[in-house]
Amino acid sequence: MPQVYIEKLNKLKERLKETGGCAIAYSGGVDSTLLLAVAREVLGEKCLAVIASAPIFPEKESAEAIEWVNTQNIPYIIVNAEELEIPEFTENNKDRCYHCKKEVFGKIIERAHILGLNYVADGSNADDTGDYRPGMKASAELGVLKPMMDAGLTKKEIRAISKEIYHLPTADKPSMACLASRFPYGSPITLEKLKQVEEIEKFLDSLGFRIYRARHHGDILRLELGPEETAAVLKNDLRMKIIDFAKSLGFLYVTLDIEGFRSGSLNEVFLKV
Repeated sequence: MPQVYIEKLNKLKERLKETGGCAIAYSGGVDSTLLLAVAREVLGEKCLAVIASAPIFPEKESAEAIEWVNTQNIPYIIVNAEELEIPEFTENNKDRCYHCKKEVFGKIIERAHILGLNYVADGSNADDTGDYRPGMKASAELGVLKPMMDAGLTKKEIRAISKEIYHLPTADKPSMACLASRFPYGSPITLEKLKQVEEIEKFLDSLGFRIYRARHHGDILRLELGPEETAAVLKNDLRMKIIDFAKSLGFLYVTLDIEGFRSGSLNEVFLKV
């Protein structure tokens, strides 16, 4: 383990210790799992996991998050977010994420304060400054701490520390964004559409796929897959299985994006110079 990784980990521990007690916004992903593990180590019973429940979060992800905190005996609560009641969110303009984070973190902060915790932290890391992320503006306005970002930890370093020091099951877990990120800006977000995306991605997972995104373009489903997944689809009968299942969900056309998976691809439309 490179010394710089250890130094950054120690900075993270110090940052968490300074809070004296902290609620961790926990999704079950790579970043928040390490943050929660470290917080539990340095804060003990003054660490609380907060899991948000909403249609934009896959049920599988929420179930895995709850299972892990239970195995670690980490106290947790669940807050119900209601993004679909917010017109600025469902209209899906480019600041959608801002309104979503305002709703989610507002609920988390409210519950944390009731329980006597003055600080809430999320798993943002040093790599999260390179993409269009209006949600970070919302969390900053609400005073959400970003101790991993403060420590300068990158995704690569987080994965290495998760694997080699904390032996976390999420060390090699593919990155996962909320389901709202599957819709091009301007396409209204509805519960029905979210369920379509969740079901097709659940199906891909059941087929053994690890790297994928199901992008919703109305009647058209655009699949972004990793290199191995793309090769698998083109070489065997998986193609027809996916097509048949997608059409059973209501899609008329199923397309394969030959550029493959890339995080935040729907931001490309307005990030171009």
